[in-house]
Amino acid sequence: MRPRCGKPYPLGAIYDGFGVNFSLFSSIADRVELCLFDDSGRETRYDLPEMTALCWHGYFPDLRPGQKYGFRVHGPWEPAAGLRCNPAKLLLDPYARCIQGQVQWDEAVFCQYFRGPDGVRNDFDSAPYVPRCVVIAPSFDWGNDQPVRTPWNMTVIYEAHVKGLTIKHPDVPSEFRGTYLGLAQPAVISYLKSLGVTAIELMPIQEFVHDMHLIERGLNNYWGYSTIGFFAPHNGYSTSKHEGIRHVQEFKLMVKALHKAGFEVILDVAYGHTAEGHHLGPVLSFKGIDNAAYYRLGDDNPFYYTDYTGTGNSLNMRHPHVLQLVMDSLRYWVTEMHIDGFRFDLASTLARGLHDVDWFLMSFSKTRS
Repeated sequence: MRPRCGKPYPLGAIYDGFGVNFSLFSSIADRVELCLFDDSGRETRYDLPEMTALCWHGYFPDLRPGQKYGFRVHGPWEPAAGLRCNPAKLLLDPYARCIQGQVQWDEAVFCQYFRGPDGVRNDFDSAPYVPRCVVIAPSFDWGNDQPVRTPWNMTVIYEAHVKGLTIKHPDVPSEFRGTYLGLAQPAVISYLKSLGVTAIELMPIQEFVHDMHLIERGLNNYWGYSTIGFFAPHNGYSTSKHEGIRHVQEFKLMVKALHKAGFEVILDVAYGHTAEGHHLGPVLSFKGIDNAAYYRLGDDNPFYYTDYTGTGNSLNMRHPHVLQLVMDSLRYWVTEMHIDGFRFDLASTLARGLHDVDWFLMSFSKTRS
């Protein structure tokens, strides 16, 4: 397959009916490889042929929805300067609309070896241990679905967890319990109506990671505040966790059913940090693409991260491409997924210029067209 030049925007993997355009922002890359995976897990690599305005891009004719992919970024490895490129690490697309699988906590997914001095690059291949991005088809039959637009003075919000609300509900079919489709079941909708609420606020459903220290204790990240994919619905809440495209379709079916019943759908979102942790954390996406652009680093020593969130890192909202990522993500959830509003976790982190909060951000935001 011979890639064409393609377009730098929109970012991510965009299917146009004939092929897929891939675009990835990195201001420090010397070379970016697109890694395609077949059903057996075999990897084939292609260089993205063009770079325009710091975005590496290429168009691949004949690729179809369901194609699994990731990136490898070649560039400087200078941790003392905040640069952590390593082509041995398979990286998730920050704009991936669907992510399949979960991280397996092997030494290969980390930026340096478990035993060794700081700054020595870990060159184990991480591909066998990390999730895959999946190309999706944007088409979906929304019918006459429209925003509910309940006035603020009549809004009653019910906070819920997708899995927790339905996992033991006796009137939800067992195959739907703990899933997006479980929330769309008549028994759940009837229950919400009986409460008199007008909106359901879902705890984090953007793709998140089950952290290593939890897995080692036999636990999972129940709450979901460890995001790694700001465009992708969490695959663990799908009825078919191993079929990537289904995750997106089932999420849309849930939203459509809740809207039909008169409920607004609000998302609890955590844009202030990611699952990649601090300087000893895993390399899953942003850290290996352009670490110094995506994260707030120490002013005196960029080897370390500035941590306003208590998670090990903070996204760098001072960088225009990071701000673009957040705004593109919000627009995507509204325009493509028909979400009605957002609750911003740790909103003050998003508002930082140098150190102090420069502007006031409401905890809740409902969209209005």
